[in-house]
Amino acid sequence: MRHGIAGHKLSRGKDERTALRRILIQQLFEHERIQTTRTKAEAIRGHAERLITLAKHGNASGDAKMVHARRLAAARLSNPNAVRKLFDDIAPRFKDRPGGYTRMIKLGQRQGDAAEVVILELVEE
Repeated sequence: MRHGIAGHKLSRGKDERTALRRILIQQLFEHERIQTTRTKAEAIRGHAERLITLAKHGNASGDAKMVHARRLAAARLSNPNAVRKLFDDIAPRFKDRPGGYTRMIKLGQRQGDAAEVVILELVEE
């Protein structure tokens, strides 16, 4: 039974998993669409949506809270360009949307190892 076990291990150690999560989320914010396996997409989807919500609330609040929100996002992303795009481009686009910022489109199985491949993208409206 899987009681009390949260998250996806992705057959990696803790540091590798954290690096993979950061890279995938940065690529999602940079390109607004990535193609990856279903398990990796499910593993990062919640983190990406939480960062978008953090950016939305940071932009809506005052100056001090906005700086704090940017610092929290920078600690999780470690790429200043991704943080800038998140706060300046992506968060204002979703200011009226209450959640559900990403969409997963199934593409089928990869030929080499039969892994399920999906496109994870930001919703347009």
